Amino acid sequence: MQNVIDILQERGFIEAMTSNNLREIASEPLKVYCGFDPTAESLHVGNLVPIMGLAWFQRCGHTPVAIVGGATGMIGDPSGKSQERNLLDEYALQKNVKGIQKNLESVLRYSSQSNEAIMLNNFDWFKGFSLIDFLRDVGKYFRVGQMLAKDSVKTRMDSEDGLSFTEFSYQLLQGYDFLHLFDHHGVTLELGGSDQWGNIIAGTDLVRKVRGKVVHGLTFPLLTRSDGKKFGKSEQGAVWLSAEMLSPYEFYQYFFRIPDADVIKLMKMLTFMEMEEIRDYEKSMMASDYKPNTAQRKLAEEVTRIVHGEEGLQIALRVTQGASPGSTTALDSETLKNLAADMPSFVVSLDQIANRKLVDLVNETTPERSKGDLRKMIKNGGVYLNNLRVEDENHVLTQSTLIDGHVMLIALGKKNKMIIRVSATGDTRKILKEDEKKAPD
Repeated sequence: MQNVIDILQERGFIEAMTSNNLREIASEPLKVYCGFDPTAESLHVGNLVPIMGLAWFQRCGHTPVAIVGGATGMIGDPSGKSQERNLLDEYALQKNVKGIQKNLESVLRYSSQSNEAIMLNNFDWFKGFSLIDFLRDVGKYFRVGQMLAKDSVKTRMDSEDGLSFTEFSYQLLQGYDFLHLFDHHGVTLELGGSDQWGNIIAGTDLVRKVRGKVVHGLTFPLLTRSDGKKFGKSEQGAVWLSAEMLSPYEFYQYFFRIPDADVIKLMKMLTFMEMEEIRDYEKSMMASDYKPNTAQRKLAEEVTRIVHGEEGLQIALRVTQGASPGSTTALDSETLKNLAADMPSFVVSLDQIANRKLVDLVNETTPERSKGDLRKMIKNGGVYLNNLRVEDENHVLTQSTLIDGHVMLIALGKKNKMIIRVSATGDTRKILKEDEKKAPD
């Protein structure tokens, strides 16, 4: 079996290691952990890198230990943050913990015979600690000078908002996590993003001081785009892993739209594709007969399958096909419901539909489009109604136009689409997406 460190290095995972002989150490089965703080109900695309890191260790015979930080989530990690997090109450934390556990279960294997993934919540061992006990038994091993020297602390100390004692103490809690996992589960390696290096060192130092044993750390580079910005953001906001917060269709579309410059990097880090196959895609993208978006389609399929399963991928493919003007895929209200989150959506009364001209309805819902421009688009074959090209500039709508009696899809060219729904109450409005609901700064 190939050594996991070799695999991670080839795929661009490794930023730094606490030991140069980690490859030899990893030739024997290890227990490896990574922590995820429950700051939201779902993890996002950026978190996929450490999850995939754990998954590669598991595939190579090691035991992954995923920690959901029910305790550390109450404190907030200052690493990589310009200001202090909002502190969450216990109800919100528990809700977030359940959502994150579901994300982890979609990638890691929990039914393996020998190295089944272990999931723990660090609140279980911190809830019994009194402040006095923690300061006496853990705090005495930390030196304030070393804590202040950490980059995450120095950056925040120099900021306008400064750093609270609450966040300053975070590295003590994460350091103790490693000691507890070493004592009770035999964990000897911690994984994390490059911004976690200081917290990881806090843990390895604590185990060495308290137990006289050497444990290890490994960090991954943060997932960034070719322009230097972080991955994980779309026009609709964060690219969440939970289907409840981002549909499989929208998730698939995010990866389908990835620029060519980033596709191969993401294939290496976010899929289980063989490196030979990835290199073949890399070569094909440079060929003169390369069909645009072929590699993106493969990337989107592989990542969506990992996160949402085969069923989620098929939903994404079905909706994607259904959204294509001229598609032969039969549209239904469920497909259009998935599409509605990714495009303008309007509610109208039945009176605005029945026996009305299409150009009149579109002009009313989007006044910036003149009737003359719409008629010209129809003449040029650029307007589709429920994926069928509209041939007549005076096309009249009827109730039979509605899919499942209450919804229809209008496409103005390839990129501009809108969902029209009929309201039984007769009210007329635009359905605002979440980013449109936010108050202006």
